[in-house]
Amino acid sequence: MDELKIAREEISLADAEIAKLFIKRMKAVEKIAEYKKTHGLPIYDKARELALLSRAGELVDDPEIREFYTVFQENTMAVSRSYQERIMSGMRVAYSGTEGAFAHIASNKLFPTATKLSYPDFSEAYAAVARGECDVAVLPIENSYNGEVGQVADLMFSGTLFVNEITDVAITQDLLCVKGATLDTVKTVVSHPQALGQCRNFIKEHGYKAIEYANTALAAKMVAESGDTALAAIASAEAAEIFGLEVLQRNVNESRMNTTRFAVFSRVENKHMKTEMGVHTVLLFTVRNEAGALAKAIDVIGRHGFNMRSIRSRPMKELLWQYYFYVEAEGNLYTDEGREMMRELMQYCDRLKAVGTYVKGD
Repeated sequence: MDELKIAREEISLADAEIAKLFIKRMKAVEKIAEYKKTHGLPIYDKARELALLSRAGELVDDPEIREFYTVFQENTMAVSRSYQERIMSGMRVAYSGTEGAFAHIASNKLFPTATKLSYPDFSEAYAAVARGECDVAVLPIENSYNGEVGQVADLMFSGTLFVNEITDVAITQDLLCVKGATLDTVKTVVSHPQALGQCRNFIKEHGYKAIEYANTALAAKMVAESGDTALAAIASAEAAEIFGLEVLQRNVNESRMNTTRFAVFSRVENKHMKTEMGVHTVLLFTVRNEAGALAKAIDVIGRHGFNMRSIRSRPMKELLWQYYFYVEAEGNLYTDEGREMMRELMQYCDRLKAVGTYVKGD
């Protein structure tokens, strides 16, 4: 038997073993996809894939082969993602607005193959998940220029859903008009209050009247239907394409670093984090009406190693001049340290709610 035939037989035997292991791996991928679907987690986990690739090279001693094994692993993970997408293609994602809204763009980024369902406002999208109509809701929680989205924070405080993922989406606000409109013919701009706030200087400089609308994309739709050259919408270029509008001027938002953070809400809490690196916890609480209660609660959070990255207060709707606090901190709530922190916080808090944990990517 010549050497070529022997080598080919060795490859055939190796391929047979690889096929068995591939089936075993893909069965595990099925379980991962179902877990992600249930917990509202995106398919692509950049941090985990980078960690796996960094360890992959350690499994191969031969330096000549090692780099090819890394490529092999990259391709294998790409196949796994494709299989997860097929399994999760029946997933239903709720968002506020319509196609072209930034929430729709964020939903496509997180769940590219899922079915996207539009709802008229944040509360309806949130309620759709709570009722079981949808698997997850993708809602904005904060803008880098215009601050928190208070309505969504209130839903987090009063609702039953959990946050299992937060992602950043770069926001570029454009001025959209019907054909024939110019900067001089426009007299009124319509958009969501957040978008109007992000473009406050542009609106003031041109002397436009600003009218609030439920959603940026819906504002674009209204302008398209009006056919009025005196009316413009502030929305995304995607919305212009969808509704047949022209982009009269790009980047009308003040900050060129304009970014909105979107949270993924689901009915199930993700308690089984696979890593300690980059884990963040979201807490909401009210403090007791006694001197130093807030300072003591903050001290508890820090003493247990949770690095508080954000804290803000919101008025409680049912109690005049009473507030609850929103906190994001680096640290895993579902560890012994996290559980002890929650026990100690109850000494100073009337209400304490863990909204969820997520892994912050690069």
